[in-house]
Amino acid sequence: MEYVRLGSTGLKVSRICLGCMSFGSGMDWSLGEDDSRAIVRHALDAGINFFDTADVYSQGESEEILGRALKAFKVNREEVVVASKVYQPMGQDPNARGLSRKHIMHAIDNSLRRTGLDYVDLYQIHRFDLTTPIEETLEALTDVVKAGKALYIGASSMPAWQFAKMLHESDATGLSRFVTMQNNYSLIYREEEREMIPLCEDEGVGLVPYSPIGGGLLAGSRKAGTIRSGSVMARDRFNRPADEAVIAAVKTVADQRGVKPAEVAIRWLLEKPVVTAPIVGATKVSHLDDPIKAVDAPALTAEELTILEGAYETQPPLPFYFRPPDTRPRRQAA
Repeated sequence: MEYVRLGSTGLKVSRICLGCMSFGSGMDWSLGEDDSRAIVRHALDAGINFFDTADVYSQGESEEILGRALKAFKVNREEVVVASKVYQPMGQDPNARGLSRKHIMHAIDNSLRRTGLDYVDLYQIHRFDLTTPIEETLEALTDVVKAGKALYIGASSMPAWQFAKMLHESDATGLSRFVTMQNNYSLIYREEEREMIPLCEDEGVGLVPYSPIGGGLLAGSRKAGTIRSGSVMARDRFNRPADEAVIAAVKTVADQRGVKPAEVAIRWLLEKPVVTAPIVGATKVSHLDDPIKAVDAPALTAEELTILEGAYETQPPLPFYFRPPDTRPRRQAA
């Protein structure tokens, strides 16, 4: 396994991050404790030290399963990097969601209780909160860091202009700064190359992209246009002829190399300078094998890159979910 800095920080993480969204219950692809634990064991054996979860994944079950697995395997806390997230609804109460100071303070304590950890290494806002002032969110996150409950903060899935505003506020006020952006980025979805990725590259923010194989499409595990478990994030996506062309291009390069398509898709991401570690989800132990192989795979040639990138056609940016109306107070013009 190869290890790199998390963005511009001094923290070292594996080039592959294990995504733990499948741990728990509620979806037909959710995994119970034993199957989840086997995947964590395989990741550790392969040298993966970076684990990503969220409070909303199976309403806390994912955090619990990951925490118990790390404890069962007697993992040295200093040797693993655990990331979790806050924002999504964790109950019916209006304060059990979002990025208010109240919710952040409750959420971090609940995440630590569920994981059984004294701190998380990376605490990420799952979305941008249109109902809470940026200053309030950043002040709360800064206090979480100062209290030692998180070492770094990150963000996920938002338009670049929103992320730029948050980075600017951090710089202007001296509050904690986001060190990572967890965005949707893959050969089949490259709209982040328009604004978010140039912003992150310029600001020294590392990318930890999720859905690096397009929900299985780039691995050839399901057909374009199909819906995975009725997931909101899978509806009406990737059913264009251009998407089929991207899937075919990945298979072409994989066949030429004599490897699986998932290895090629991950290798492409690993060669992007701003990408720290793709987040790879798994519902089988074997799902980690090709991404792990991609770390040591030969670099893609110019000809291969032309095949892989030439098939892509632009598409509308993905919407961001659970977004209530923007009710934040506006600054008055002078």
